Amino acid sequence: MIDLAAEVYTDEYFMRAAIVEAEKAFEAGETPVGAVIVWKNRVIGRGYNLTETLNDPTAHAEIQAITAATNTIGGKYLTECTLYVTLEPCVMCAGACFWAQVGALVYGADDEKRGYSLVGQNILHPKTRVIKGVLKERCSELLKSFFRKMRENYKSKT
Repeated sequence: MIDLAAEVYTDEYFMRAAIVEAEKAFEAGETPVGAVIVWKNRVIGRGYNLTETLNDPTAHAEIQAITAATNTIGGKYLTECTLYVTLEPCVMCAGACFWAQVGALVYGADDEKRGYSLVGQNILHPKTRVIKGVLKERCSELLKSFFRKMRENYKSKT
């Protein structure tokens, strides 16, 4: 007999939740990056880019999700948690992951211009496991679509 109540929680499942957050950013005119933090198959923090809305260059999706997650658990360390984010974190966000001691980082698209891996050394916490490329095509297409739309809007105004 099949247990219909049993949910299959995979990296793809939680990346889809991060994509939902990225879509919220897209609709708000923000760069469409979304993040969720998961503990024991439960989302405890969500976030999407709010840098334009808040006029705050630190208001990245990862920072929003880390703040929400640490508020949820009442502590600053996320050693048993996984951060799912649609785009490879920047150096600032990787540093935040370091300080929060995020247990695992799973991301979709590579950030070839500003990703933390461009530094040439691992700046994440030494115990953080990294999985990259989960739903990479969908994450990449969301970003490409956003910037295509931005270029079209710019061209129509000139």
